[in-house]
Amino acid sequence: MDHSWRQDPAVPAFDDTVPVALMDAECAICSWGARMIHRLDRSGRVRICPIQSPLGRALLAHHGFEPRDPSSWLYLDQGRAHSDFDAVIHAGESFGGWGRLCAVLRLIPKRPRDWLYLQLARNRYRIFGRGDLCGLPDPGLQARILRPPA
Repeated sequence: MDHSWRQDPAVPAFDDTVPVALMDAECAICSWGARMIHRLDRSGRVRICPIQSPLGRALLAHHGFEPRDPSSWLYLDQGRAHSDFDAVIHAGESFGGWGRLCAVLRLIPKRPRDWLYLQLARNRYRIFGRGDLCGLPDPGLQARILRPPA
């Protein structure tokens, strides 16, 4: 296991014994993705970390992404970071059931798949609009969101 963020003093401590999905809390497609995680992850273990939070920004920076202009989705699981469509595939497969359908993305060769992801990510607000992940009313989904200590 990697868990490289544990040695980075810029990354606040957090429970990394469960999978964590880093998502844009202001993106409508990310809000939809959070709802899908909530529905597909029957274990209830996956936590969601808004990239706008101090932890989200620190984890993005640690993995080489620009926190002010995020164009990647990160999924941390068992000490490893997965990004972009690889993160979607890994998450879906780990959920099982209908989540395994995400594996169909493997039919697209990696380079075109990465290019497609980048195009969607860079244009996500224009294509899908804005949303408010943290404002979603489902209490079960709200319980999954990592929030800084009060």
